[in-house]
Amino acid sequence: MSTVDTAERPAGAEAAPPVLSRSRRNLVFVTILLGMLMAALDQTIVSTALPTIVADLGGAGHMAWVVTSYLLAEAIASAVVGKFGDMFGRKSIFQISAVVFVGGSALAGFSDDMVFLIVARAVQGLGAGGLMVTAMALIADVIPLRERGKYQGAMGAVFGVTTVLGPTLGGLFTDHLSWRWCFYVNVPIAVVMIAMAAATVPRVRSAVRPIIDYWGLIFVAVGTSLLILALEWGGDDYAWDSATILGMFAGAVAALVVFVLVEIRAPEPILPMWLFRNPVFTVSSILSFIVGFAMLGAMTYLPTYLQYVDGVSATVSGYRTLPMVVGMLTTSILSGSVVSRTGRYKLFPVAGTGVMALGLYLMSTMDRATSVWLESLYMLVFGLGLGLAMQVLTIAVQNTVPYAQMGAATSGVTFFRTVGSTFGTAIFGTLFVNHSTPLLAAAYAEAGVDPAAVASPAALHELPENVIAPIVNAYADSINFVFFWTVPVAILGFLVAWFLQERPLHDAARGRAGDMGEGFAAPDPSPSEERLARMVADLMQRERRTVYTEVYESAAGASALDRAGSWALRQVYMRQAAGAEATLVKIAAAHRLPPQVLQPVFVQAVREGYLAVDAGRLRLTPRGRAEFELFVTAWKRWLDRHLDDWSLADPQDREVFNRSVAHLARDIAEQESFDEADRREAKADASA
Repeated sequence: MSTVDTAERPAGAEAAPPVLSRSRRNLVFVTILLGMLMAALDQTIVSTALPTIVADLGGAGHMAWVVTSYLLAEAIASAVVGKFGDMFGRKSIFQISAVVFVGGSALAGFSDDMVFLIVARAVQGLGAGGLMVTAMALIADVIPLRERGKYQGAMGAVFGVTTVLGPTLGGLFTDHLSWRWCFYVNVPIAVVMIAMAAATVPRVRSAVRPIIDYWGLIFVAVGTSLLILALEWGGDDYAWDSATILGMFAGAVAALVVFVLVEIRAPEPILPMWLFRNPVFTVSSILSFIVGFAMLGAMTYLPTYLQYVDGVSATVSGYRTLPMVVGMLTTSILSGSVVSRTGRYKLFPVAGTGVMALGLYLMSTMDRATSVWLESLYMLVFGLGLGLAMQVLTIAVQNTVPYAQMGAATSGVTFFRTVGSTFGTAIFGTLFVNHSTPLLAAAYAEAGVDPAAVASPAALHELPENVIAPIVNAYADSINFVFFWTVPVAILGFLVAWFLQERPLHDAARGRAGDMGEGFAAPDPSPSEERLARMVADLMQRERRTVYTEVYESAAGASALDRAGSWALRQVYMRQAAGAEATLVKIAAAHRLPPQVLQPVFVQAVREGYLAVDAGRLRLTPRGRAEFELFVTAWKRWLDRHLDDWSLADPQDREVFNRSVAHLARDIAEQESFDEADRREAKADASA
């Protein structure tokens, strides 16, 4: 079989995506969604289980590391796994990531001490980072661009759903089974997912071997880990002025300085230093760090407060944090919608950090006498602030950096949010342990109870109220102390937000404003061209009622073919480019139609010289290839018209952008599926 020459594709482009039926695409999507669901869920599922875990395993001083180790490993894996997928195939990396994740889950469930659990959670995080990054890449591999917008929306919603489900499920497992089921539950799901991936996900590999910044990865991991460890252990395991803590701080500074030097010289750095010349990126990164700091820190310690102070079960503590989550999701969706309509975004991080500071202060005033409704109101205020601040930061960056830097800049902002989450959890833990240790020691002595006998919230609240009152007050005072000293961090964010520059928002960036995945997901080092494809997919979703008619009419003026005939050429081109058989039977089966319905259309195209038949296989003739190019040109005109507000001052950046738009136009023209108008026209031609 002859194949269409694809040499015109840009250098470094991937092989044409495989041709999959709609049913198989949906199976692949369900497989990917399961992976994303597990990885996102395990960021928050342990929050309500932590008090019980500490009671079982001990090591209260290391409680924050159960969350921190997962997030840090996830961020590190995210930086390199995407490139491993390009090197070895995304299907293989997706399956390996799933195996690593399920292995870490099983180890976490079997843990018999806190250190073992922390290591197991780090293994889980490595797998989770791989699942998240390869999931987004697989979507680009298997879903045609014209349909990708609705699939991307579903992927983004996963992060919002898991923020609600995580604490609730963690509480249910802890109360009715065991906290170990927070991890065991992943095992059967992952086994099903791995089997589905083996059966349904196609193998696609990049044509170019990427460069991986190993040294940058090593030094940022070492520097960040040492800094978090120093903050975690200082004042608890070791004195702040001890040689161990001072040595860790010195080692962290040295490693991060070397990281900066490495990034300046690296051909493909993890975090390009020249991004910080852009004030919007710098401000957005600081704000993203602060939002992550506050969000995960509060989500980790609020259930501890509710269980120890209010005496509720793990399940109820999950329900009781819902006002915060509902507030966060509500304002995330609202802010994305308003930004999409108005193009204005600066107001939201300014208002969000201010409301967040107010919410933290209100939560710092809670005590045993605070009513459930008032606590819920305080959490709601805090959640509203988080949602306002977090959703628009990546959009602001995508709107202002040069196109060629968009992928690195977006990944950089989300990386800072993840690092902020790890620091927030660690520092919340340090403040809590340092403040609570003397208070609890005095409270246990006053109450005359053995600390080991009341390690869990349930055991504590089985004792008479007058006995446990000093202990409960000590817990309330300690967690309030944590929230109070986080208020200055939120105020700093409020001041920094005023320096965020607001520039007119181009149409492509508006389309991504409502995607929750941008606000909640792990760092995603996708290249700029892939991010532009996501923006275009959202744009096509918004314009779906008119886009195909507009493009077809544009091409039809120069084409001698009707709509059904042009569709037939696209089907043959797409299958040839993907290395699939271009036969009438195969094309009809892919669209769930009898071959007899499509036969007149293809016979007509062969008769008019657009297609030729070799041993039953169809191929484009030179005339057919020229006709196909008319539709590529029509799509490029549509893209140019809808992306012409992109700021491209640098001629080199304009050249890269134009090349990407041309590539996208060809992909859309290739992948355009059989819609209802095509179906009706083909049937009409057949009956005629």
